[in-house]
Amino acid sequence: MAKPIILAHQPAWGDPWSHPEYYAGITGKRVIAYLIDLVVVSTLMVLAWAGLAVLGLFTFGLAWHLLWLPGTLGPLAYHSLLIAGRRSATLGMRAMGIRVLSLAPAPLRQGPQLQGGRPTLFQAIILTVAFFASVLATGSLILLVALFNTRRRTMHDWLAQVVVVNDVADGGGGMPPNG
Repeated sequence: MAKPIILAHQPAWGDPWSHPEYYAGITGKRVIAYLIDLVVVSTLMVLAWAGLAVLGLFTFGLAWHLLWLPGTLGPLAYHSLLIAGRRSATLGMRAMGIRVLSLAPAPLRQGPQLQGGRPTLFQAIILTVAFFASVLATGSLILLVALFNTRRRTMHDWLAQVVVVNDVADGGGGMPPNG
């Protein structure tokens, strides 16, 4: 397992006023990325449901009791595993050139150091569950929070201690590499 990158200073992507390139157009890109992810997850769920339906025929209906799994665990697994993965982004985020970075304090360290690398699986799960719960509870109105802060963070970003930034080349600005 790769060791997280520890930054001992405030990285360039932490200051949206000095380095706007990390946040330029991020809200619109997030919306389009989510729509792409919606298509990908829907396609995967339809394929899983079709597979379970066929399996149900061979098991005399026993597998049909599992038809709830793709709709419930599918989106959670897709978003959480890809955000916590090597590229810190879902397929939609990758297509839009954005990714998620952790703002959580580095484990077992004191002081203001930022992890700065990819989010942990726990952070990705919090991000995903908080997103779906808040959107369902508020009819997507909670997403308007992103319009009123400089980093364009949503409530689920704050809860998971992450930030979504443009995946720009690291020109010495403190953004960790993809890999």
